[in-house]
Amino acid sequence: MVIKEIKQLKFGIRDRTLFEIPLLQVQAKERIGLVGKNGTGKTSLLEIIAGKKRTEQGMVIGEATTTLLPQLKQTNTVQSGGEITQGYIDTALEEKADLLLADEPTTNLDTEKIEKLEKTLHRFHGAIIIVSHDRAFLDAICDTIWEIDDGKLNVYKGSYSDYVAQKELKIRQQEAAYETYMQKKQQLEQALVQKERKANRASKKPKNISASEARIIGAKPYFAKKQKKLQQAAKSIETRIDKLEKVEKVREQPKIKMDLSSSEGLHGKFIIRGEHVGGKVGKRTLWKPTDFYIKGGDKVALIGNNGTGKTTLIKHIMKEETGITVSSAVKIAYFSQNLDILNKQESILDNVMSTSIQDETTVRTVLARLHFFRDDVYKTVNILSGGERVKVAFAKIFVSDSNMLILDEPTNFLDIEALEALEELLIDYEGTLLFVSHDRVFVNNIANRIFSIEDNKLNIFDGTYEHYKNYSPKPAADTNKQELLVIENKITEVLGKLNLEPSEELDQEFQELLRLKNKLLSD
Repeated sequence: MVIKEIKQLKFGIRDRTLFEIPLLQVQAKERIGLVGKNGTGKTSLLEIIAGKKRTEQGMVIGEATTTLLPQLKQTNTVQSGGEITQGYIDTALEEKADLLLADEPTTNLDTEKIEKLEKTLHRFHGAIIIVSHDRAFLDAICDTIWEIDDGKLNVYKGSYSDYVAQKELKIRQQEAAYETYMQKKQQLEQALVQKERKANRASKKPKNISASEARIIGAKPYFAKKQKKLQQAAKSIETRIDKLEKVEKVREQPKIKMDLSSSEGLHGKFIIRGEHVGGKVGKRTLWKPTDFYIKGGDKVALIGNNGTGKTTLIKHIMKEETGITVSSAVKIAYFSQNLDILNKQESILDNVMSTSIQDETTVRTVLARLHFFRDDVYKTVNILSGGERVKVAFAKIFVSDSNMLILDEPTNFLDIEALEALEELLIDYEGTLLFVSHDRVFVNNIANRIFSIEDNKLNIFDGTYEHYKNYSPKPAADTNKQELLVIENKITEVLGKLNLEPSEELDQEFQELLRLKNKLLSD
């Protein structure tokens, strides 16, 4: 049953058309995810459907009641961002409309609240259209994806993962079509060259004809006629080349070769140690004293609900608070949510180059990976969107004189395409990474270790986020036994290295392993 119908819709800003939609229908109880780059008009489309924004042409028809959960939510000094978002959600759901339009409903929500919202929306009686950059959230809720791309709205049936698979198939098909197109074009171009060569030779006296024979009346016209035919054949080939249906090459991500020589000697070594480190805000305990370490090359996700102390732990590490030791070889670059490292009056390129140890070619390649192409890099920061500024700030620290990145919520304000670009850069990053994020897909794709703060404890898990979520702890006795076995094997390994090549770092590692062994034996 169709509850809303969009016909001949056209919408733009000033002289720029954002999208044109010939016909679009919303079925009862349908779960739709609306995706697209920042600035493509997703929020505007929701407002048009809700009747809160006028269009250049077209109409939205249907008697279904509609509720809009807006993207921009009014803030106050009493409630946190998560509490404000939750209030908007509760109000929208209380209206019990036939169609719920939700614009970034997971903003400022922690993972626990997002998962709770997923369950609530599964129970919702009506249809839903969701704008979100949270891929796991879209995958959990949606059975249809609307994509705004290049001014058109494309409909994909299935979950978000199904949509990704269909897009990937399109890319593979385009690659195959491009290869076929290039082969045909090259074959025709080679044939053209051969015909042109033969035409040129036809104007000359053939080697097997004598000068006297060439002077015979009729010989010259014969060769001229032959040349004309060859030239006509060449022209025909040119026409065939022009008529070939052009296929664009799939844009490939430029490769990045960065000089991270300062991180080479740190790989696999203890670079940050925390011994009996606790976290407090006033008299409130965030997490009880615990031990932890980070090795060179680790990619650590710091997760937990809002207010559990994630940013506090980052500050402890950066300030080297009591109990925390940071190797002198570590150079930390810090990404904060306030983007205070940017000069808004300078260009993108000038901002990034001002602290870069990489050459301009590498910097431009990084910016291209983040979808700042060619002259885009000369735009001043003050005209950029929030998501674009996040990308510039990240690029700036990424190419700075550092071998460890600490990122506090780098995924805020980024569209899905930008998120995936950031992921690819961080996956390829050869330094050490510690980051905070509530984006479950982002965490799972990047992290090889998880630091989780929950129930006033800092828990350490070696593995991906998926493994962490599916992990069921074994009885303490069994766990201790296994850990003890691992530590004893490491002790044997380190002792062997010490005998061959004694060093201060190996000695420190040996002492740390002994301490961990003694702790397990005393538990």
